[in-house]
Amino acid sequence: MKGREVRELAVLTFVTLDGVMQSPSMTEEDPSGGFTRGGWAAPYWDGVMPHVERVAMSKPYDILFGRKTYDIFAGHWPNAQRSDLGDRLNAAQKYVATSQSQPLTWENSHALKGDMAKAVKELKDQDGPLLQVHGSSELVQTLQSHDLIDEFRIWTFPVVVGAGKRLFESTASPRTYALMNAEALENSVIHQCLRRA
Repeated sequence: MKGREVRELAVLTFVTLDGVMQSPSMTEEDPSGGFTRGGWAAPYWDGVMPHVERVAMSKPYDILFGRKTYDIFAGHWPNAQRSDLGDRLNAAQKYVATSQSQPLTWENSHALKGDMAKAVKELKDQDGPLLQVHGSSELVQTLQSHDLIDEFRIWTFPVVVGAGKRLFESTASPRTYALMNAEALENSVIHQCLRRA
């Protein structure tokens, strides 16, 4: 008898040409490690965000966050002007990798503590829609090291920033991915969807 398939996990991320995913939106987003070049993606948002919404966020999904990224989203979307995207984000189940004791105040939020690989495996084994990871660089490294990522949806920006947290760090395990589609946007940002081969 064939076993039930687990639901899939997709990482949605913005990276520079040199692979940095740290602080795309704002300088103060994540200055850890002395990173001072935050906000590198902001000049391109108007041409990118409608594409993100159309190709990656128009169908049902749950979200898996690291705590820093969760706090950024939770500080904006519950009080943002009503929109289809905002309604979907607010309604989605949100799972947060955290060791903090502060409560999660955004609706439908659930704390994940302890062994994160085990917790995510259990999430993937539950019924539900696609699990999406937004940003959350440290969490992404953990998921990569335990081979829990089924798909990468990467928007590469025509920017080089040098040092910073990278999507694939030097400790990443060798793996092969298949390119499912690629698209160049009018502002020179390139979107790629890659699945584990």
